[in-house]
Amino acid sequence: MPTPFVTILLPMNKVLFAAVLWLSLLTACTTDSYDKGQGKYSLTQAELVELTINSEKKATTFTLDDGNHFTLTPYATAKWIETADTTYRAVLYYNLLSETTAEPVSLGAVPTLRAVKQWQLKEQPEDPIGVESAWLGKNKKYLNLGLLLKTGQADDNDGTQTVALAQDTIRLNDDHTHTAVFRLLHDQCGVPQYYTSRRFVSILLPDTVQLDTIRLTIPTYEGRLERIFLP
Repeated sequence: MPTPFVTILLPMNKVLFAAVLWLSLLTACTTDSYDKGQGKYSLTQAELVELTINSEKKATTFTLDDGNHFTLTPYATAKWIETADTTYRAVLYYNLLSETTAEPVSLGAVPTLRAVKQWQLKEQPEDPIGVESAWLGKNKKYLNLGLLLKTGQADDNDGTQTVALAQDTIRLNDDHTHTAVFRLLHDQCGVPQYYTSRRFVSILLPDTVQLDTIRLTIPTYEGRLERIFLP
């Protein structure tokens, strides 16, 4: 039985957003300070990226959603990098040093949700959640969400919330195109809703079928929000 729910922890005393899939606040890289110079490559940029991790659990290179690839100089490290020789989804702040190299400023892990067929999910909570942005990556591999999570601190609650993605269907249309119907699931888990915290989540799209339309439904405080994407 799949267990796709990402556990989210938001204790306000530390303003921390931790998750099973290593969703966290931006954590310092090997470079704690940086030059805000005005050179050709020095302006700091922020992107959702795929980080390549080496055998020493250091981030050595990254790839943008447009396919551009860069080497990190120096290599970056973070506490949430727990697996060697792998790839992580992350939000990376960096300074360009050249057309192929970049200096890391800070980075944070971004959880990657995979769709699970709705009939395989024992629970399908749809507590409201805020949505600030939603967009397809240029490589059409990820559907990215900027979420606004309500949180607070209570003596009898550790701040845990969960999110997951249900796949209702991938429908073959009369014109032989394919439409994927997804629902974002969210369990507030009784966490108080005093403050708002912004976080990114990426949805890894299925690669077994060519998707022509994606319908994503999200339970928001204003009601059910449906967004349609055309890869």
